[in-house]
Amino acid sequence: MEQPSTARPVTPVPADPVGSTEREESKRRGLRRMKLVALSFLLGATVVFLLMSWAESAGWPAWVGYVRAAAEAGMVGALADWFAVTALFRHPLGIKIPHTAIIPSKKNVLGSSLGDFVGSNFLSEQVVRDKLRRVQVSRRVGEWLAQPDNAERVTAELSTVVRGAVTVLRDEDVQAVLEQAVVRRVIERQWGPPLGKLLEQVLNDGAHYKLVDLMCDRAYEWVRDNHATVLRVVSDRAPSWSPRFVDEMLADKVYGEVLAFAWAVKTDVNHPMRLALDRFLGEFAQDLQKDADTMARAEQVKQQLVNHPEVQKLIGSAWSTAKDMLLTAAEDPSSELRKRVRDGLRTLGDRLVTDPSLAEKTDGWIEGAAGYVVTHYSREITTIITDTVERWDAEETSRKVELQVGRDLQFIRINGTVVGALAGLVIYTVAQVVF
Repeated sequence: MEQPSTARPVTPVPADPVGSTEREESKRRGLRRMKLVALSFLLGATVVFLLMSWAESAGWPAWVGYVRAAAEAGMVGALADWFAVTALFRHPLGIKIPHTAIIPSKKNVLGSSLGDFVGSNFLSEQVVRDKLRRVQVSRRVGEWLAQPDNAERVTAELSTVVRGAVTVLRDEDVQAVLEQAVVRRVIERQWGPPLGKLLEQVLNDGAHYKLVDLMCDRAYEWVRDNHATVLRVVSDRAPSWSPRFVDEMLADKVYGEVLAFAWAVKTDVNHPMRLALDRFLGEFAQDLQKDADTMARAEQVKQQLVNHPEVQKLIGSAWSTAKDMLLTAAEDPSSELRKRVRDGLRTLGDRLVTDPSLAEKTDGWIEGAAGYVVTHYSREITTIITDTVERWDAEETSRKVELQVGRDLQFIRINGTVVGALAGLVIYTVAQVVF
């Protein structure tokens, strides 16, 4: 029974984004041209060798032997270097000679070696830290952000990101998260002790005095401006048998006392009424934190408040309202949010340039983050190279590599012809001199 194949699928080398572009065609023409030049050197050496061999057999002078030896060695050098260059990409003449077609057959090994080389020499923590330290990232980023146009550009990009993120999020999902993670957790906690601590802190700081002053001022103003209301209340409470003028005299007396009391409370910061209010608030703050009955009543008030239809409606529409505000602010270049972000970026840029301590601290954070990444994930990063090379088609890979470097490799063939000819000439000359 045939076993299922476990080999990875082969993926062709990614094509040029614009297909067979003019640039690729230019490289292909250059490669063909250099191949013809290298071949012409071989053919030239061959023609010279044949002519000099004939001339030597015909009895021409001794210098013919020198030229023949140079041409012969040039042929050997040209053929050897042709074989070496061709063996990188394919089997020479289609003959499967061992250790030829190196790139197609050793593609995965080369990819693995390349990944190891990159990981050892470029993704080591020391190399990355040293490079970042010399680059001075914070100073360069600061100089760039300090430019108004660049700050505006970053702000616009951030606005685009915010709009995209807010648009992608589903309202019901965000609303569910708000209710589960925020509202419910707030509701589940007791409100009495936190409110008691807050009220106690307010009392200790004396921040409530302004509120008490406001209440006293408004109480006095109400009594002063509602003389008729006070008279009517007193008259309505008077016995039916009481004469009317007596009721009016009593009402005036009561109004005067109430007005005087309100004025005294308003003007005297040490009035017994004010002191009693301070004591009441202090005791109430303690009861909210320690008295079980008071805390229970606070929980009842909390439940009544949360269950109120208007509050439920407000909670339900919180995300929609925040979303609309955020989108409006992000889309409007003149919005206060974008102005603050833009000004904040420029301020940050100026500080990164002018504040050495902040720049040093920022560089330290960047180096630490980069060092952590390369220390823990360099293998995963280099795996991108090895896995990508493994998925490439061998023949297509060889063709692409040859297209990129093949033109320069043809100079090896040319140099082989020239150097071989010179070496052959030297060897032949030495042999003639010595022997």
